[in-house]
Amino acid sequence: MAERDSIQSLLVRRKLTRAIADVVRAELTQHLATLTPLFQAHTVLGDKIQGGHTDSMRKAEQIFKEVQASYDSIAPVKPFTLKRDLTPPFDFARTTLEIIPVEYTHVIQAGAQTKTITVRCPLTWTLCYGGFAPTRLPELLDPRVRGEQLQRFILSYLFMQQVVTHQRGLTPILDALHFSISATRVAGFGELPITRIASRITTMRPSDDVVLESAELTGMDAFEEIANVNDIAQLGDSFKERLLEIVRQQTPELV
Repeated sequence: MAERDSIQSLLVRRKLTRAIADVVRAELTQHLATLTPLFQAHTVLGDKIQGGHTDSMRKAEQIFKEVQASYDSIAPVKPFTLKRDLTPPFDFARTTLEIIPVEYTHVIQAGAQTKTITVRCPLTWTLCYGGFAPTRLPELLDPRVRGEQLQRFILSYLFMQQVVTHQRGLTPILDALHFSISATRVAGFGELPITRIASRITTMRPSDDVVLESAELTGMDAFEEIANVNDIAQLGDSFKERLLEIVRQQTPELV
């Protein structure tokens, strides 16, 4: 009975999670469509990008040096092993944005055997430029394809990191919209920084027993994390809280 209850509860929470994820993803997609101009590489790299302006030349030069240093340490080693120099200006004008749900593998010990489950995080995404989804990497590592396309793939992630770092208004805007943005390293991508954007509503993976039973019922070695519904009640208005703090400090009797 307990097992049936746990699976029944999982089915209910999974349905709820997908409904929440649909709404959050739609909101995020709309926000990013508006913010896309701020994510363009030329906003921080200037004329190092084709069509970019020559304003703030000193800052753009410094940022390009950071890109160059990162590229020189990342491109020549595995998994890329790419020996190709950088030659600006780069053709990265008017790029679109994509969000790809984050997935990871989770190994479960089932008796004497192990089972590898692919787990999806429905409220956390890789943020990348259009055409450079992480899933393209195996294709670009093919010796018949390498070269310029692989270099553009690497640069797309380095440019994104620099934009998020130096376009300082982006993080506060996204925070006010209840999203966080960060860079991480991912297995199989070496030291390439991968930008992720996540809802303030977190998700969790239930016990291994529940994950295994779900996999057996669906016949697939896959699982989707479940939304922490309590997080919804914790969503706040940071601007409102800042103003209230000023009131508390200066005239606490009015609060």
